[in-house]
Amino acid sequence: MKRIICYGLAVFAAVSIASTSWAATTVKVVEGGEGGGPMTLTLDQSTIKAGETVFAVHNDAMTEEHEMVLVKLKTSDQKIPLVKSKHRVDEKQLKSLGEVSDLKPGADGQLKAKLSAGSYLLLCNIKGHFESGMQAKLTVTE
Repeated sequence: MKRIICYGLAVFAAVSIASTSWAATTVKVVEGGEGGGPMTLTLDQSTIKAGETVFAVHNDAMTEEHEMVLVKLKTSDQKIPLVKSKHRVDEKQLKSLGEVSDLKPGADGQLKAKLSAGSYLLLCNIKGHFESGMQAKLTVTE
């Protein structure tokens, strides 16, 4: 009986440790703004630890569709390439780690990514939205 109890406790401890190490950080992202006005993309935290990360994205706009693109920057002050004629970021020149696209007004979306230490940019790349302020930087530490 003692062996069974000891074995059970050992399994419980191993599962507890494993589940703790697999816990992901959640970053809440709120997008807002209507056509012709200021656009916003806000994060509930601007610095997180490296590892599994879940971006919980909410489009707070009343009429405007938004998206969230996650980009790993080479440096914290990397220049973001724009295609001025299209009023969009040139995503082909950046390292995208995924996106939540076509978020209708009031809708929610989610993106999971394993992040290493460095600088990241979250942005909306719908025509004109990035230029109107829909961007936020995220710092990931060890």
